[in-house]
Amino acid sequence: MIDISVTGLTKSFDLEKKILDGLTFQIDTGERVGLLGKNGAGKTTLFRILTGELDYDSGDVVIASGRRVGLISQIPVYPAGYTVEDVLQSAFSRMFALKDEMDALTERMAQGESDETILKRYGELTARFEGLGGYDTDTAVNKVANGLSIDADMRSRLFDQLSGGEKTRVNLGRLILEDTDILLLDEPTNHLDLQATEWLEEYLNKFRGTVVTISHDRYFLDRTVTRVIEILDGHAEFYNGNYSFYAIEKERRYQEQMKQYLKEQAKIEQLEKAAEQLRMFAFKGLDKTYRRAISMERRIERMRTTAKPTRAKKMDARFASREFKGDEVLQLKGVSKAFGERKLFDEIYLRVTGGERIAFIGENGTGKTTLLNMIMQQERADTGVIRTGPAIRSAYLPQIIHFDHPERNLVDTMLYAKKNLSAQSARNRLAAYQFQGEDVFKSVSVLSGGELSRLRLCMLMDEEINFLVLDEPTNHLDIASREWIEEAVEAFDGTLLFVSHDRYFINRFATRIWELADGTITDYPMGFAEYRSVKAEEKRSAPAAVKQEKKGDTRAPRGNREKQALRRQLTICETAISKLEAECERLDGEMEQVACDAGKLNEVYRQKQETEQRLAAEMSRWEELSLQLEE
Repeated sequence: MIDISVTGLTKSFDLEKKILDGLTFQIDTGERVGLLGKNGAGKTTLFRILTGELDYDSGDVVIASGRRVGLISQIPVYPAGYTVEDVLQSAFSRMFALKDEMDALTERMAQGESDETILKRYGELTARFEGLGGYDTDTAVNKVANGLSIDADMRSRLFDQLSGGEKTRVNLGRLILEDTDILLLDEPTNHLDLQATEWLEEYLNKFRGTVVTISHDRYFLDRTVTRVIEILDGHAEFYNGNYSFYAIEKERRYQEQMKQYLKEQAKIEQLEKAAEQLRMFAFKGLDKTYRRAISMERRIERMRTTAKPTRAKKMDARFASREFKGDEVLQLKGVSKAFGERKLFDEIYLRVTGGERIAFIGENGTGKTTLLNMIMQQERADTGVIRTGPAIRSAYLPQIIHFDHPERNLVDTMLYAKKNLSAQSARNRLAAYQFQGEDVFKSVSVLSGGELSRLRLCMLMDEEINFLVLDEPTNHLDIASREWIEEAVEAFDGTLLFVSHDRYFINRFATRIWELADGTITDYPMGFAEYRSVKAEEKRSAPAAVKQEKKGDTRAPRGNREKQALRRQLTICETAISKLEAECERLDGEMEQVACDAGKLNEVYRQKQETEQRLAAEMSRWEELSLQLEE
């Protein structure tokens, strides 16, 4: 059965350009479709057309009869005084209407009415009410709220007083609770932490209806969609697979089209030379050759069937690295921070050495951005010391980007920030970041979130740095921009500390994980894949008593939780030491085997030196953790 059918859809917002130009596709019941395309391609416009919010110029849009469509995009306006609980409960409005009618019929029967039609209607309503889970709505609400990290305190707050990200989460929860057949999700993971995103993925995999999602989260797309529709120049391109399949297949199609184009151009060039030669003969008086030249030129025009394939122009820029001297980049000793009675973290001890790439993760609101601001000396710690090495030169890309003078245009912003920069050099630098033509004279205040990130990066990358701190660097960026910033980070050879919920980004770069939870930071000296395995093992081996304790909301005393976190870090550290010691033994054996080959021996010896350095660092860290636990 076809749930959504779109044929020849056109839509324009001005006379010069059609944002959708003959768009045609169909989506069958139960499909999981990812809708891709660069920013401004018309994806959100299409969603608004599908929900009836926006009219279109021509074409046909058909939603299967009786199918209910739910959209998570813009936040609806709820009545004044609505709490988060009221918003979640509004998902059951149809169910409450059934209950009201059932109550009215119950009252009539209690007064002595025994009409058969009343009994039949009451039976129908009861069956529908029970089928929709009418007697167990609280369980459904609690399940969704827990999955999306909507705690009891948040459920009692006024919806109007929530942040934009919190409103998005609540509205997503309301949409999930509704009896919806077709889910349209517009960047659903933008304001979700890792736990909530993974919960949403599990929910969508169990959801029986149809899902169409716009997302720049490649990890999310890989786990939730089975088909990709890309909007390109107002038309639809189809890929029967997830995002990874799409990326490979798109490149294969590009190479194939380029090969065909070049082959065609070579043949055309050959014929054009022959036609030119025939015209020269005709000029000398051979009339027949003129007709042959005309015939050949017509043939050439008929051959021009393959358009030259194009790729989006990539930004070509890199962080200017500064040589690092020394072994200590950052040290945190006994760092604590609280806002009023709410303590974010307490007695944090961490040490960062040169070349490490650390992903700082945790649920929203736990204090990750606060700690980054403290490291960058934009906020003060309540207790403890934060110290950076003497040769450290750092750069910081915050999550919320602010410019002191948003009324200035892009060129002036660059010139005021870099006093020794000429106007032409400023324009050249901006052009490298895809700010070209008249765009450089736009006011900073009108830039989108992604454009603000690009502008700030343009200013940062000119500075020679060896410590790069990023807070949600891929937020508001489309996939092409995310790939560009990943290439820039890949080329950076300094130390990296970043907060991110983008698992693709974390998996690519993290060699160490800091997890902030329950007011303390657990240090995992490993990549993201290994970290997930460790967390899965911790979850499986957690005793049933601990799970029961959480259900009763009787949390362990603060000191006990800190001891548990330290012991967990010690266990992780001991595991890393065992692996490194085994690696040293393996390299010793390999050195004996290649003793007669000077080149190979030098390479293995270098690997052993690096392993011994890492082992020494882990031993030092183990001693620090042991001392903290004793204290």
